[in-house]
Amino acid sequence: MKAPRDIREHITNLEQRGLLVRVKRPSNKDTEIHPIVRWQFRGGVREEDRKAFLFENVIDAVREYKGSMLVGGLAASRWVYGLGMGCEPEEIVQKWQHALAHPIEPIMVETGPVHEEIHIGDELDQEGLGLDEIAVPISTPGFDNAPYFTCAQWITKDLETGIRNVGNYRAQVKGRRRTGVCPGPQANQQLNIHWRQALARGKHLEAALVVGGPPVVTHAAVQKVPYGVDELAVAGGLAGEPIALVKCKTINLEVPATAEIVLEGIIRTDFLEPEGAFGESHGYIHPRIMNPVFEISCITHRKQPVFVGILSQVTPSESSKLKEIGMEAMLLRYLKEHSSNEWVAAVGLYEPLVNLRRYVVVQCRRGAPQYEVWRALHGVLAFRQELGKYVVAVDDDIDPKDGDAVNWAITMRCEPAKDVQIIAGREKGHAPPFRVAGHEMDKMEEAEERSADYSVMMMNATLKEPFPPVALPAQEYMEKAKEIWEKELGLPQLRPQRPWYGYSLGQWDAESQEEAELALKGGCYKTGDKLAKRRISMSPKHGKK
Repeated sequence: MKAPRDIREHITNLEQRGLLVRVKRPSNKDTEIHPIVRWQFRGGVREEDRKAFLFENVIDAVREYKGSMLVGGLAASRWVYGLGMGCEPEEIVQKWQHALAHPIEPIMVETGPVHEEIHIGDELDQEGLGLDEIAVPISTPGFDNAPYFTCAQWITKDLETGIRNVGNYRAQVKGRRRTGVCPGPQANQQLNIHWRQALARGKHLEAALVVGGPPVVTHAAVQKVPYGVDELAVAGGLAGEPIALVKCKTINLEVPATAEIVLEGIIRTDFLEPEGAFGESHGYIHPRIMNPVFEISCITHRKQPVFVGILSQVTPSESSKLKEIGMEAMLLRYLKEHSSNEWVAAVGLYEPLVNLRRYVVVQCRRGAPQYEVWRALHGVLAFRQELGKYVVAVDDDIDPKDGDAVNWAITMRCEPAKDVQIIAGREKGHAPPFRVAGHEMDKMEEAEERSADYSVMMMNATLKEPFPPVALPAQEYMEKAKEIWEKELGLPQLRPQRPWYGYSLGQWDAESQEEAELALKGGCYKTGDKLAKRRISMSPKHGKK
């Protein structure tokens, strides 16, 4: 299975797999589309049952739009995400590891579908053109102050090296030829670095906003790869072939040839404007802040373009699934290869409500030396400054993605006085509380100083000594019972949750096993007779007349 080269091929693949819902009724982009898709994340729908939604008749309070809108089409689930990479869910991590180690540089082509329609300069000021033409939705109706691009891959270049960066940042619609751009307060955000380079030179920063490129481009853009690594090369590694690029029409940048929509222009460096409020991926409405402005010089798009939006805000969401999968692969690679910790088996970023970064679980192989467990925990903190508020180590019998199982390990295998460390001097990261003035882009130093006020708690919830077996029937009996349940009794299909059978954790001897086996053969009286011979007297008075 190959990765799709454009979003339309991806839509075809989704439909063939039964992962697409086509909505033909008129759907208001500002009041209906995101709330409809939101229900599959807040309505008790299991991840494996979530789908992509293609809205074919998009309207708002003012107009009808050409084309369609895809929401949930990139990462409604691991199955949807994997299809965008041309692989099954169980192959995703391996494919990410390979792409990071073997990126494939993009190639240039003369032209592509993204240039089927071109609108330049003053033409964009006409009624119905410019951003009037593009069905940008409101993500959090009732709170957001405008439509926002959420699946917006911003392409900029380092002014000194010419190395490209592709990052996903929100963009508030402010006019037919004007949007905001929110690269976040962190000075190490790569768009911030490029913007500051332009500011220092007294120049504006050329930028292209890409919507609806090949799915792998979005997969790569939402991850924080090292500075100087081209995300389009990582995307090529994910696809297994180069991403085809075309030259922009009005600026010196290159964009995916098969993208649905591209906005070309400059990010101003001579002023900032208020931007927001907006429902952000941390799950709260992010207050209004001062951010740069993007002025559009050209819009190119395919005929009947497919607008692609990412459902973000409260997790789980499409945004959190996009980040989770790639970030887990990158963190696992860092711990195993860069930290050379062979005891790390898997990692899990906890998704429901807490937005991934705040709750990190590291699964270690049984028997890991305690110093290696702590080295893995500290390795998470070294991987990325904003990652981790609670970081937990568990054994390999605990599913790091199962919050109930992790809490079980914390309560039964972690002694707070010995197994917990609190580290101060950490960055707060992307989350409330907000002190708005310090998060303006021109007051970055103040924000960075304040960010050291935060801390992280590390918990070692691995076994430090043998434990008794888990008190569930042994595996063979649970498997037989499952067969009876499903085939003979005709009851609903089961979805086993670990632990679903009992197993030894070291405190179980041969005699105990022998007695258990004897009981299954009806020999419990023999065990009773044996135990009777081991009686101890409670009082010398008993048995005397």
